[in-house]
Amino acid sequence: MKLAPIVNPDARKPAPKPLRVDLRKVFSIGTIAWIIATVVTFIIAFLHITTWFPALVCASGMIIGILLLIWEHFDRWDYRRLGK
Repeated sequence: MKLAPIVNPDARKPAPKPLRVDLRKVFSIGTIAWIIATVVTFIIAFLHITTWFPALVCASGMIIGILLLIWEHFDRWDYRRLGK
């Protein structure tokens, strides 16, 4: 193990540039997974197999996913506007 990058920061390799990725696809897949989990846990809770807490957790994940999709829409809109 080389300790030079730890001892001397100038010996480090340059960091790669970040890539601009389409987060809509990632957030959409995650939100769809939370929607499916919410439906399943609501059915299970309605049948009194478990408590309502897992359904509330899944609903919270679904809401956060929707909010992230809204945020990504406006972030991408700003990115396109600044690119012109």
